[in-house]
Order: sequence, then C-alpha cells, then structure tokens
Amino acid sequence: MATSQHRSAYRAIVREVNRASIYPRSTRPQTVASHIRGIFEERRDGDDNARFYHDMRNAATFMRAQRTHKALLERYNPLLGLSVEERVKKTANRVGLDMPATPKDEE
Repeated sequence: MATSQHRSAYRAIVREVNRASIYPRSTRPQTVASHIRGIFEERRDGDDNARFYHDMRNAATFMRAQRTHKALLERYNPLLGLSVEERVKKTANRVGLDMPATPKDEE
C-alpha cells in the first residue's frame, strides 16, 4: 500500500507534467505518465525512500519554476516569439514611428 508521502510526491509530479504539456488532455501521449508510474512503482518498497521523495519534490518544484518562468517571460517580454521583421516593426511602433513600406522585388 502506498504511503501518503508516496501518493503526494507522485501526484505533484504528474500534476506538473500535465500542466507543462502542450497537448490537449485527449491527445496527450501516455509515455511520460507511464514512465513516471514505473519509477514510483519500482521505488515503492526500496530503501533510501527519504532521499527519493526529496528528489521528487525537487523535480516538482523545478517543473513548477520552469512553468512560472515561461509565463513571466511571455508576460514581460512580448517580443519573445516574433520574427526579426515583426520585432523591428513592434519596436518602431513602441517609440511612435512607423516602418516604411519595403518595395517588393518585381521581376
């Protein structure tokens, strides 16, 4: 029978993996979840459980911090995912300028 510490660590890891997933729930691949379940199953009755649970809590904290970092980058750096042209245009608009229309090469 799994202890509450075992369930808590497992649920924290699975929760963070699900939140970090880019796939919708119905099409999410189950390989990561099955590997996590396998790791916890083999460590259920192992020795040095305190260190294992400590490492799993650290992994969950790391994944939570990565997700928060990504959200903050998107919030405070709106030019992050843009192409060079879009970035130049947005930067010019920020200071009140418009980019001149670039002529297209006519052949």
